Amino acid sequence: MEVVNQVMPTAARAMAFFGGAEDGPFVMVNLLKFKAQAEYADGSGAGLTGAEAYARYGAGVRKLVEGLGGKVRYSGAVTGLMLGEVEELWDLVALAEYPSLAAFRAMAMSPEMHAIEHHRKAGLAGQLNIRTKPGKGF
Repeated sequence: MEVVNQVMPTAARAMAFFGGAEDGPFVMVNLLKFKAQAEYADGSGAGLTGAEAYARYGAGVRKLVEGLGGKVRYSGAVTGLMLGEVEELWDLVALAEYPSLAAFRAMAMSPEMHAIEHHRKAGLAGQLNIRTKPGKGF
């Protein structure tokens, strides 16, 4: 299995994701890898780590998620790997629950998201976003 961290989806990937069938609530699993130092396009944020820049984004996105009726369910540092192999571990795992794909799309396209996304881009080296659907367990 090849794993490719990305900061932004391709246009085709975004269209396929948002063009999917609406099927109610879902949880997004976010596997995050931070830059050692934040890289703001305008040169601001000197001295911030990537994790610190992303934390600015995280504080803003939490408000957006909760404002649309969602919840940040979990956020924690990756501290080890028991099974499998990866070249590098992710730095953080976050789980966010959204009421619907439409709500997630509205948040992603909102002016409020646009106002904070520069912190995300400054701090992230890459990430995986995995959409999951609550089930009956295993």
